[in-house]
Amino acid sequence: MLADTGNTTEYALRINSLTKTVTTGSQPLTILQGVNIDIKSGESLAIVGTSGSGKSTLLGIMAGLDLPTDGEVVLLGQPLSELDEDQRAAVRASGVSFVFQNFQLLPGLTALENVMLPLEIRSEKNAREQATALLQNVGLGERQLHYPAQLSGGEQQRVAIARAFAGSPDILFADEPTGNLDSQTGRQVEDLLFELNQARGTTLVLVTHDERLAHRCQRRVHMSGGQLQEMTGGEGSL
Repeated sequence: MLADTGNTTEYALRINSLTKTVTTGSQPLTILQGVNIDIKSGESLAIVGTSGSGKSTLLGIMAGLDLPTDGEVVLLGQPLSELDEDQRAAVRASGVSFVFQNFQLLPGLTALENVMLPLEIRSEKNAREQATALLQNVGLGERQLHYPAQLSGGEQQRVAIARAFAGSPDILFADEPTGNLDSQTGRQVEDLLFELNQARGTTLVLVTHDERLAHRCQRRVHMSGGQLQEMTGGEGSL
């Protein structure tokens, strides 16, 4: 049975001696090696590094979407290696959200319906009202009945952010959230992420190539050769 951790744990995420190895052909390839990191609840963290350095792999393991070869991941107080897939899915459903570079909106649903979906899955009351308020918060109150194909890239990403914050997640993982956007739209989207991070106390973990975006986080870590190194110079959220 899962513990009822809510927002009470000091650390949203703790990782100890994490290793990830995959087999390509007949040769093992170590993607992550000896990764250690603690992320406090409400903190904002940027993971930076070159393409192929293992950032997205690490993000997937942090979120419980993938399992490490060795090491421990404790997400929202839950040791993921001790849980089966259904239990890991329950942890994600109860307190984890995602924002991806390619938005991942459902094309057959309106903006409002896309944001309502996670609320309805959680059987939350007043899902329509909550989703409407979130879309208004991201400046899309007049676009809520539009389908993704009728929205610009920046508008689609704002819908994705509203959907991610539906249900007030404890931790949000964002993989290159502004990577497909022009600089002005990207800045608006990142402003929104940090505003919601501050207003709701949501832990924010970003993977990004954008050093300026990374500097807005309270902490930055650099991934190279499958290992993490703490960096200095984070500016904080806003």
